[in-house]
Amino acid sequence: MNNNEEKLPKVNINWYPGHMAKTKRQIIEDVKLVDIVIELLDARIPISSQNPDIAGIIKNKKKIIVLNKCDLADEKQNKKWVENFKTKNIPAVLTDSNSGKGIEECVRKIEKIMEEELKNQAKKGRIGRKIKAMVLGIPNVGKSSFINRISKKTSAGVGNKPGVTKQKQWIRINEKIELLDTPGVLWPKFENEEVALHLAFTGTIKEDILQRTEIAYYLVKFLIENYPKQLCERYKLTEEYINEKLENQERPENENIYEVFLEIGKKRGCMVSGGNIDEEKTARIILDEFKNGKIGKITLER
Repeated sequence: MNNNEEKLPKVNINWYPGHMAKTKRQIIEDVKLVDIVIELLDARIPISSQNPDIAGIIKNKKKIIVLNKCDLADEKQNKKWVENFKTKNIPAVLTDSNSGKGIEECVRKIEKIMEEELKNQAKKGRIGRKIKAMVLGIPNVGKSSFINRISKKTSAGVGNKPGVTKQKQWIRINEKIELLDTPGVLWPKFENEEVALHLAFTGTIKEDILQRTEIAYYLVKFLIENYPKQLCERYKLTEEYINEKLENQERPENENIYEVFLEIGKKRGCMVSGGNIDEEKTARIILDEFKNGKIGKITLER
């Protein structure tokens, strides 16, 4: 971190436990049983939380995007993302599964998308046929909470480990919709370093795969560049202090940002003997507070 040339950590991570390949095969089979796919994304990282394999798996199925955890994301950016998907003819809904915000709108959108299809089915004599939907999403986008909220019960077998949601089950949403739950599935390799960092910031991949202090450093850098006000308010820094650090031409930029990182540790009392800062503890505080929305409503991808 103190070298003169700032580099993103090399992140050609093969983070693909054996059960992920099996899960992917299962999803390919299950998708044949449904009419519509609900793709759950993290509203803070709509690109990084989109499994690139999913487009190939669902092919021509009808789809709705659910931008979950919208309460943790920047409201202006939320609106822009919904518009962005709309321009691609993909309906998108903002949801917060913890409060239930957007869940009813999601149900209405699914019914609207399927309206034409059901009318055609009715003409062929298939009256009262249920809409069969499927939820897809990478681990940690809040899939179990979303399913519990949309089905108004605690039926999804919640597991914190990626791919741990229990075996196949159909869940009744209302008299028109049934939902097939699927385990969260990641893709075999993160070629893009930024994607890996975003997934680490939000806790989708374990911080110990990359170095926690390194991840927190890059998060601080992002916040200084994009959300300085929120960073200053949370850690009792002043914007003058940040600007002064960044304008210091005597040292490379990464050292100046590292100074800000250490100052946050100092403010939070992460001191060890000899007046040094406990970097690991500082990093943990910054990452935990970002994940819990304590630094503010922040979107990492614009």
